[in-house]
Amino acid sequence: MTPLILGLSGTALTQAEADFFRAVDPAGFILFKRNVVDPVQLRALTDSLRTISGRDDLPILIDQEGGRVARMQPPYWPAFPPGEMFAGLYRKAPMTAIEAMRANAQAIAVMLREAGINVDCLPLLDVRQEGAHDIIGDRALGHEPLQVAALGRATLDGLRLGGVVGVVKHVPGHGRAFSDSHVELPVVDSPIEALDLDIDPFIRLNNAPMAMTAHVLYTAWDAERCASLSPTIITEIIRGRIAFDGLLMSDDLGMHALKGSFAERTAGVLAAGCDVALHCSGDMAEMEQCASAVGPIGDRAAERLARAMATIAAEPDEARLDDLIAKRDALLAYA
Repeated sequence: MTPLILGLSGTALTQAEADFFRAVDPAGFILFKRNVVDPVQLRALTDSLRTISGRDDLPILIDQEGGRVARMQPPYWPAFPPGEMFAGLYRKAPMTAIEAMRANAQAIAVMLREAGINVDCLPLLDVRQEGAHDIIGDRALGHEPLQVAALGRATLDGLRLGGVVGVVKHVPGHGRAFSDSHVELPVVDSPIEALDLDIDPFIRLNNAPMAMTAHVLYTAWDAERCASLSPTIITEIIRGRIAFDGLLMSDDLGMHALKGSFAERTAGVLAAGCDVALHCSGDMAEMEQCASAVGPIGDRAAERLARAMATIAAEPDEARLDDLIAKRDALLAYA
């Protein structure tokens, strides 16, 4: 197994992809809207990925947040609300919001598990800041760290009840960035005291099974390297102050916040301390570059991966999707 999570190009594996994935044996895969048509097609695709890997616990990831970030969409799957809906309810009725968030996340998990997907890149623990770029915006769970952590915990619990692993993101916090890391490198010049607010939700949820780094430069911690490429930030902040010991993946290597070849980007995030490197586009030439930069996954990273996947219950709670959505909607009516 290699320390890579890779995307794929379309709705079914090509022969070239099948041969490449057998040879490289990535730690997992990630799916996007381009890979999704309908329930029958999607389940066939995830089954084929498990067949190639030979692992029943193969991590198959997706970004299914709700709102504007949803790879599985109507008419075949229900729409889910953005984080802002639950943040608004929390300000009025915190316990009601937590219960609504848990039901919502469990509903997402039931939907994903039926499709053969077992990891959701959710929840966002980015603390929303006024005036920051809207790339986080209504995806956030609030402006207050305690609120973000409470709703984030409910999300992780709901996903686990439905049989899916959650990924907290974007550690150590993307909420105060003034640009979109998909487009360029955000630079955060805030002092360390201000950054304490950003890492607070991650500290409170430091026992999460997986986390994703932020391609953001924090000058107070490392003036030259963004978090994903910074041994200082990963060692001293993420593994140190936050005390996160789960599986740490980079954000997508294809984002324009990063520079250099894909081999250099891959080697860079792994050298900095990420357990696995994430590459999303499904572009074969790029994936070949990523694969050229890695050897077998390290023992500690493999143990973290196994431990994260073991948090999925063998027989998850039997709640029905429609019932969970009805429960969530009834609770959200208090907003």
